[in-house]
Amino acid sequence: MDLPQERIYTIEDFYNLPEGIRAELINDKIYMQASPSANHQRLSLKLTRLIADYIDARDGDCEVFPAPFDVFLSGNENECFIPDISVICNPDLIKDRGCYGAPDWIIEIVSPSTASLDYFLKPEKYRIAGVKEYWIINLMKHTVTVYHFEDENFSPRTYSFQDNIKTNIYSDLIINFSGFGI
Repeated sequence: MDLPQERIYTIEDFYNLPEGIRAELINDKIYMQASPSANHQRLSLKLTRLIADYIDARDGDCEVFPAPFDVFLSGNENECFIPDISVICNPDLIKDRGCYGAPDWIIEIVSPSTASLDYFLKPEKYRIAGVKEYWIINLMKHTVTVYHFEDENFSPRTYSFQDNIKTNIYSDLIINFSGFGI
């Protein structure tokens, strides 16, 4: 008896998903995602505003893109990530369909349907692609796991929502989640 073959998905399969389906294409597999919770969306909006306001106040060159915004880490369309928040400082990477290359900073807000991808698959993908900083926010545990991939020792560090968390891509941007009311 033959074992069933695992299907290899392409970007065409990904773009032919029914309208409104949330998914990512990673390692030739389509990973479906549930719609985010209200608190997930609240936090995403507050963080996007905070980071965008920080950049604007300094006339910065970076741009902030909330989901859904396609990120093609390798610069081509064989994998499609859709981070909750992407901060991109190289305008040449930004095309009409998304980001073609590694954003400088990616933030994922954990949902039950994405936890294993966010914690186990994406860190290595993001590091290899050249993402400088990766944050994983867990609303249920009130923790933020931070990877600074440019550091010699890029082991993750976990913070609570009460901690002041310094970004690496900006020398003076510190975020404390306790004031977000979530």
